[in-house]
Amino acid sequence: MQFGFLGVNFKDAPLDIRDKVSFTDARKLEFFQKAAEAGAVQCLVLSTCNRSEAYYLYEEGDSGRESGLPGIAAKMREIYKAMFPEVELSGYLRELEGEEAAAYLFRIAAGLESLVLGEDQILGQVKEALEDSRMMGHSGKELNKIVRDAITCAKRIKAEVKISEKPLSVSYIGICRLEEACGIGGKKILVIGSGRTASLALRYVFGYPGVQVAACSRNYAHAKRLREEFPELEIIPYEGWRNKIGACDIVISATSSPHLIVKGEDFCPAHPVALLDLAAPRDIDTAFAADPLVTLINLDTLQAIAEENQKEREHLAGEGIQMVEEALKDTMDWFRKSRMDDTIGSLQQRCSRIAADSCAYLNRKLEFSPREQKLVEKVLHASLLRLLREPIQEMKRLDTEEEQEAYKKLVRQLFQI
Repeated sequence: MQFGFLGVNFKDAPLDIRDKVSFTDARKLEFFQKAAEAGAVQCLVLSTCNRSEAYYLYEEGDSGRESGLPGIAAKMREIYKAMFPEVELSGYLRELEGEEAAAYLFRIAAGLESLVLGEDQILGQVKEALEDSRMMGHSGKELNKIVRDAITCAKRIKAEVKISEKPLSVSYIGICRLEEACGIGGKKILVIGSGRTASLALRYVFGYPGVQVAACSRNYAHAKRLREEFPELEIIPYEGWRNKIGACDIVISATSSPHLIVKGEDFCPAHPVALLDLAAPRDIDTAFAADPLVTLINLDTLQAIAEENQKEREHLAGEGIQMVEEALKDTMDWFRKSRMDDTIGSLQQRCSRIAADSCAYLNRKLEFSPREQKLVEKVLHASLLRLLREPIQEMKRLDTEEEQEAYKKLVRQLFQI
């Protein structure tokens, strides 16, 4: 069998194209059926916000290249395009075959082809895609082996290289800096803002024990909706933050205001306080940095850390790619040998039939007891397999498709299978 891939991803296609190229469950089922009709004996679809890709297996003789007929890759391309007739996909579709396609899947599972390098979510999505294929009856021994080996390799990279442990989110990095600077557990915290960044900061903050958190926003209704996710959150009117800020240990500001929110004249700290500014442009006056009671953390510092972590991730990704190449070698060795499995299986079945026929003939002549009949058939079968042991081992050592095809043809002629 041969392994192939085609699809659209964030590296090759802009968001407006990717938004239109997504596989629903119904589309997956239709794609699987049409792929099978075209000659794909096994198939998997991986559809996420950043990619819509298909991986498939087909018999080498179905490529169509030698005969000049449309190959399986061309058929799969047309099937893929037909799934999204309203989208012009020329120039966006990526296609790979053989070991290149398998290597790409290994890198995908390990997060080495992700928008956020080394992210972990894609691993679960690959597992889910294989399960979908299995449930719909479109996976088999070869596809299962390739995908599961890719998953195993990804888990090893995650455990040993730890790419994802270098945070890139400025919100997360900011919370980590707060924990380093003053500790978060048990603190009184004020969050100014109610958008995505503020919500993300709240999620991280509520991961610490004993926190008392209040939030405010110019849009009071928007702020109140935060309580759906954070029931323990205190919502205060926007104008009330100035009265609240003096009693807080930590202030986090993440608004979209074009002007400063917390100015130097708004309060004079009477105890140590940490100010985390996640806004661009800034929400918090940089003059606070001169106050010995204040620890000021803003995007200048956080982005520098995020950029350094990105460089570290890229360095670690090199180690991950090397691990992919090592693991892929074992998978492809198995895959090449597995091409002879049908031929070897046919030979073994032929041995079983001959042993059974011979035993039946001897039984008619000699009238064996049930125990003797079973023993004779077992000995005959083992003897025939001994005769085939060396030829089978030789077939398993074949590396090239040309040699494998030549041996298959010879075995079919010699043994009439």
